Amino acid sequence: MAKLTKNQKKAHAKIEAGKAYTLQAASALVKEITTTKFDASVDIDVSLGVDPRKANQMVRGIATLPHGTGKTIRVLALVTPDKEEEARAAGADFVGLDEYVAKIEAGWTDVDIIITTPACMAKVGKLGRVLGPRNLMPNPKSGTVTNDVGKAVTEVKAGKIDFKVDKSGIIHASIGKVSFSADKIYENAMEIISVISKLKPSAAKGTYFKSIHVSSTMSPGIAIETKSVAGI
Repeated sequence: MAKLTKNQKKAHAKIEAGKAYTLQAASALVKEITTTKFDASVDIDVSLGVDPRKANQMVRGIATLPHGTGKTIRVLALVTPDKEEEARAAGADFVGLDEYVAKIEAGWTDVDIIITTPACMAKVGKLGRVLGPRNLMPNPKSGTVTNDVGKAVTEVKAGKIDFKVDKSGIIHASIGKVSFSADKIYENAMEIISVISKLKPSAAKGTYFKSIHVSSTMSPGIAIETKSVAGI
């Protein structure tokens, strides 16, 4: 096991062993235990009482964080010429179709989100081998395959995130930066937790929210007392 650095030891010392914190307390504490010299991301991990191997227990959704993620999201709009100006006006970083399809086929994936229209999916669908493993494949369920390209680009730039439970039953999501105030971190966390709560599958039995942890880049995780989170 790797030895902890001096700063990491200080961070661990600030977390009381075996204690579960309120979400509000954790939102402040995560700022205190972060020792990186860069503006670290704040992440939330939500373990759910579901079996994602069963289609009727898959949890996937979209949350629009009230304060955004704090990240610069690079958006590629794969659209026909009549949609190009709409995409650019909304803030898309890259706009086009055939030239970008060719670039992606050659291995280029220097973007965070790809938005396209149903009419373009015949061409975009062929890129699954490259985009699939990188979670970049547009999907109607995540709002990235739509005729309302301008709205989709604007929402993504403003902080809309797509999430889904992994094979272990855990949802991982970024909810901001440590430079955010504790209140902003808390409000972003509450938004995604609220959305996840509403998505509870009827087939899921027993405890739905098994555990919630908040952490930042390279920091230890902070356990959240789930009963302290209103609405779940």
